This record gives sequence, structure tokens and C-alpha cells, in this order.
Amino acid sequence: MSLGPVEYMVIEFPGNQFKGEIIPALREVVDKGVIRIIDLVFMRKDDQGNISVMELADLQKDAADAFAPLAREASTLFAEEDVEKVSAVMETNSSVALLLFEHVWATRFRDAVLAANGRLIAGERIPKEVVDAALAWKPEEQEALEAAP
Repeated sequence: MSLGPVEYMVIEFPGNQFKGEIIPALREVVDKGVIRIIDLVFMRKDDQGNISVMELADLQKDAADAFAPLAREASTLFAEEDVEKVSAVMETNSSVALLLFEHVWATRFRDAVLAANGRLIAGERIPKEVVDAALAWKPEEQEALEAAP
């Protein structure tokens, strides 16, 4: 099986306050075929810095039932090294969800690029804050700053 572009994401919930609000939004993009979840791992770090790692099968029944339809084809591709790296940057008293997912929407485009003998030579996800700042920037304000004594 050939996968489309694959990306990982680590989402932290300070204060161990994950309440499931992301599940409907995640379900929407999975159901529409925008992404496919390849692996999903949950981690928790307590006040003393102790780490608990849970796969889907390790979750409480409510959480497992909510995530199960989203990760029907999930495997165990995250390695122990991945978990160690994430645990090192997690805040104490927080939870994280590690997602490894395929950009299903991009598979056809990827195939077209390859058929045209093209290759990806650079790419980067631009953080929302950077995009927001760029959209809010007004050239006339910059000109006024430069003209000021």
C-alpha cells in the first residue's frame, strides 16, 4: 500500500484537561476522507513528572469508544524513542495526544507530481500565529515607522 503524505502532531492539554472537544472535528476530517489516522498514542505526565503511555486499547471505555471509529486502521508506528522525546518536552500535569496521520486528500496530487517526474524539495507547516500576523500586517504602517524620526 502506498501512503500519501504523512504527518505527526503532538497536541498538549495543560492541567490534564482533555474533555473530548476535538473528537467531533477529528471525526469530520476522517469521515470525509481528508485524513486517515495511522497511529494514535495518549500520554499523561503527573505533578511529579511520571509518564503514563496509553494506546487506544488502554483508554477508559468512554474514551476508547469515542476514538475507535477514528482509528479503525491504526497501527503502532510510534516508537519508544518518539514517546521519550515527547515526554521530555511535556509540561508536568498535562496530557498529550500523538497523532500520526496520512493526508489522503493529497495522494492524487502526489501521484501526479511523481508521474511528471517532479519531487518535493522543501515544505514546512506555517504556524497559525505567523499566518495571522502576516494577514494583519499593513504596509502603510511600516512606511510610517520608517519615515518617523
